[in-house]
Amino acid sequence: MDLKEELALLVRQEQALQFEHFDEHVAWKLGSLLYNKAVAEQWPLVIDVRRFDRPLFLASTPGVTADNHDWVRRKTNSVQRFLRSTYRIALQLKLEGKDITQRYHLPAADYAGFGGGFPISVRGAGVIGCVTVSGLPHRQDHQVVVEALCSVLNQPLASLGLPPEAL
Repeated sequence: MDLKEELALLVRQEQALQFEHFDEHVAWKLGSLLYNKAVAEQWPLVIDVRRFDRPLFLASTPGVTADNHDWVRRKTNSVQRFLRSTYRIALQLKLEGKDITQRYHLPAADYAGFGGGFPISVRGAGVIGCVTVSGLPHRQDHQVVVEALCSVLNQPLASLGLPPEAL
């Protein structure tokens, strides 16, 4: 899959992975699913599920560092600013041959063009928050979030998941 095809897949993910409603109970279910997967796989992972006005779920597994928490903050800022996944931002920047500072004049200390942040969209309301993880390679961070969203929303991972990376 080339870069443009993968970008088109990311757009489809964002269109398909929308909630009918989103509250604290749904946030807990999503965050817990991610946390349990990280524990089972022994991944060092920070998991943050939030509405833009408040955090709803925050957890980390052994092995994370303060840097991972900072990556979550920066990825969250990027989702809130652009209302799209940070992996989609990353691929668009790669396609343009630029980084987030060159393209948008945003400080890299506060924004990140790397995968792991995904918008929480509610049908009829739009993007109200995001789910963000940090600790794995950024493409895998994105895929872990997509897998959890597919599970919670009963969407087919086979058609929405990222294909294996070409070597």
